[in-house]
Amino acid sequence: MADYDKVFAESITNPDVFWAKAAADIDWYQTWEAVLDASNPPFYRWFTGASMNTCYNAVDRHVAGGRGDQVAIIYDSPVTGTVSKITYRHLQDNVARLAGVLRQLGVEKGDTVIIYMPMIPEAAYAMLACARIGAVHSVVFGGFAANELAVRINHAQPKILLTASGAIEGKKTLAYKPIVDEAAGIADHKFKHCVVLQRPFIHAELHPGRDLDWNEALVNAPAVDCVPVAATDPLYILYTSGTTGMPKGVLRDNGGHAVALLWTMKAIYNIDQGDVFWSASDVGWVVGHSYIVYGPLLKGATTVLYEGKPIGTPDAGAFWRVIAQHRVKSLFTAPTAFRAIKKEDPNGTFIAQYDLSRFEALYLAGERLDPDTYHWASKLLKVPVIDHWWQTETGWAIAANCRGIQELPIKPGSPTKAAPGYDVRIVDGAGKEVGPNTEGNIVVKLPLPPGTLVTLWRNDERFVQSYMSTFPGYYETSDGGYIDEDGYIFVMGRMDDVINVAGHRLSTGAMEEVIATHPDIAECAVIGTEDPIKGQVPVGLFVLKSGVERNVDEIKAELVKMVRDKIGAIACFRESSAVARLPKTRSGKILRGTMRSIAAGKQYRAPSTIDDPAILEEISETLKDMGIRRTS
Repeated sequence: MADYDKVFAESITNPDVFWAKAAADIDWYQTWEAVLDASNPPFYRWFTGASMNTCYNAVDRHVAGGRGDQVAIIYDSPVTGTVSKITYRHLQDNVARLAGVLRQLGVEKGDTVIIYMPMIPEAAYAMLACARIGAVHSVVFGGFAANELAVRINHAQPKILLTASGAIEGKKTLAYKPIVDEAAGIADHKFKHCVVLQRPFIHAELHPGRDLDWNEALVNAPAVDCVPVAATDPLYILYTSGTTGMPKGVLRDNGGHAVALLWTMKAIYNIDQGDVFWSASDVGWVVGHSYIVYGPLLKGATTVLYEGKPIGTPDAGAFWRVIAQHRVKSLFTAPTAFRAIKKEDPNGTFIAQYDLSRFEALYLAGERLDPDTYHWASKLLKVPVIDHWWQTETGWAIAANCRGIQELPIKPGSPTKAAPGYDVRIVDGAGKEVGPNTEGNIVVKLPLPPGTLVTLWRNDERFVQSYMSTFPGYYETSDGGYIDEDGYIFVMGRMDDVINVAGHRLSTGAMEEVIATHPDIAECAVIGTEDPIKGQVPVGLFVLKSGVERNVDEIKAELVKMVRDKIGAIACFRESSAVARLPKTRSGKILRGTMRSIAAGKQYRAPSTIDDPAILEEISETLKDMGIRRTS
């Protein structure tokens, strides 16, 4: 094992040498002119002048290296009763022919393609097929409503949309095609073709001329080879919530992304070629991109693609069954999954039914790992429970216990120390660095390591404004916390109004925009409150228009439906209450942060600019009546 401190120091003091060593594990058509191009900060570029192909490195080179018969993907779908194993050779064939379909439909290098699919192998094929021909993919989570999909269609401007006829969500079947059709009607941008995978349990109606059947299109499609792309060319766009309600299109490059993710598989997760790695996420999120598809396949590992839930498919032993059946070495999921399992099976009785002897580590991320969940999982599983912290923007861990370098002692509540490549600091509101155990803004000194966002899609100005302008020379994570005397990072929560629901970042501002359109509502606020299962859930407070005398419960039910229709069920918006007024500053700014503190039972100080301090007690009583306000 290496020494963490030495590895980390080299990554910060000599990043060119550090990442050149990591890049030696990638196959290049042409090597770089510069490892790091720092000529135009904050627009740093990695491996300029080099060319490669991400799909070749994730698929073809393993076949060329004689490992075509190794299993690349284990598709495990308890909702459909399906388990299948896809070898690297089979993966190569499917991806090459799907790339041929895209080419026949006019998709060329640099074009964009939206992928709106459930957790099935074809979703991975679609991502890799785009990478194979240099197209830029944007995966949109299948749970998003038509309006949200339309926003992304307008912004990404795809030439083609790839989808499936539907998915099984819990005990219900969700048809995707009507959502796609509605989104296509709403969007100003019109994609040329929609390729639809018909699933056995639900049939999609196809529009002549625009829509094609996935399997029929594959029949006559040629298998196409990988296209060399510049290391700095875009690989994918992934949208993340913005506080304005307009999503931000995080842009990932090809070269730096491949180098970083391949390096992390061993350094952070201690995964080698042939090991079975399972990330229980969704391809619609960054975890699915990085650690269901690209990371494990770049490493030549076997990745588990799971179409199911931690509970209810069929029970709270679902995860243990998958680990035992497929000999999983490491699992990566969100703490919310384990809170759900803990609620259903608090004593871990299901664990005893399965052989977990090959299971070595549990990795949790997506939201803060609360100490209770950490201790519960550690006691029952008897393996290291590794908290690590990162964001859609970074693409891989900012802070992590790097088991492939040197496993550090765990401090519950901390993801341990910064991962190599990330120079993490804590600064106050003026940008001045603070000492140990002092809370402040968590920032990362530039340049960010490879694999992180290079800009926002078609919006360099917003990239600078959102991440680089508040603290010049630093990347603003928008998270708050502190670093202790041992260098351990403690992430305490968001500094803005984006909440984390079951590991999914959602904008409360977007929910407010929906609620504000209700004809009976004058103004509203949505805040995130603590939830024992999902981490956070949104709660709405609204002021009725003068003269409205309708039943408030009817209005609250309508708000639930509106948010569900516009944003999706994933928002988990269920609780709201009418109030006489909202707390504001004299300038009219709603004091959401103060309300969050009240809801959490934290001590708070009424801002000096508050219009009427008495209103805070009214809000406190309202939250108490809703069963939300906690005692200190």
